[in-house]
Amino acid sequence: MNEQNLAGTGLPTTITQYLAQLRAALQDADAAMVQDALYDAEEYLRSELAAQPGRSEAEVIADVASSYGAPAEVAEIYRETEVTVNRALRTPRADTSPVLRAAAEASGVAPAAPTPATVQRSLAARFFGVVMDPHTYGALFYMLLSLATGTFFFTWVVTGLSLSLGLLILIIGIPLTVLFFGSVRGLALLEGRLVEALLGERMPRRPRYTDRSRTWLQRIGDMFTDGRTWLTLLYFLLMLPLGVVYFTIAVTLLSVSLAFIWSPVAALLDLSVPSIYIDGTNVLPLAATPVLAVVGALLLLLTMHLARGIGKLHGLLAKHLLVRL
Repeated sequence: MNEQNLAGTGLPTTITQYLAQLRAALQDADAAMVQDALYDAEEYLRSELAAQPGRSEAEVIADVASSYGAPAEVAEIYRETEVTVNRALRTPRADTSPVLRAAAEASGVAPAAPTPATVQRSLAARFFGVVMDPHTYGALFYMLLSLATGTFFFTWVVTGLSLSLGLLILIIGIPLTVLFFGSVRGLALLEGRLVEALLGERMPRRPRYTDRSRTWLQRIGDMFTDGRTWLTLLYFLLMLPLGVVYFTIAVTLLSVSLAFIWSPVAALLDLSVPSIYIDGTNVLPLAATPVLAVVGALLLLLTMHLARGIGKLHGLLAKHLLVRL
């Protein structure tokens, strides 16, 4: 079976060739998934090679192709797994096909094959459906949390770079610089998990694989020459202004919309305290508070749509700066 699948590409004889074929088979896949697949494959191949010191890479890979899978097979498995996970995590929608199928079977008529066409949702369903989207609340929470995370990331990068550059003339500066850049990679992985959990953007679930056969000096050099390291620093610096903007938008719009929604109740609870004052004058009669509540509800829905849009855009920004193959 493996010989047939590799007929057009040839069986790889080195780990580098195996990873190159796997990367080629996943060339149009999500970059975060490709990084995870390459990490898993390289870790497995190098562990197998280390466990069999008397055999060459070609011999080990030939055995691995029959158990772990050839590059094309592994790529197909990752694609299928990704589709399955995405379907499981997708917000459930009403599906009438099981009911129709049961009715057809009860009447003795063969059920019709399900049509693959996607059901078009109405404009109203799309507008109000944001309330049922869990990523909407995740995006709102991320916008509120971003002020704290952005401040931490910005402070960590500025402090780490300042100390590293300032102490490079001393012996302690070199290990401090290495530890700082290593911590940046760890924080990038943590931020990626946060982005995927709250914003729904697929991010790497495993770090870039570190070749243990290379010396520690070579691995340190790889860390400094990797463009993703510097893009991660840029992302962390951008998180402070973005966090301030996100937090301000979320707090302002949520406060105004919720205050408008609460205005009828507030006016009924204390008639002497109208819900809106301008220069000490009541400009909102009690009869107008229900209209204000409707305006607040619409503003809250628009805020949810805005948060969902910001979440998608920030997810794309995080993917482009934190994921690099």
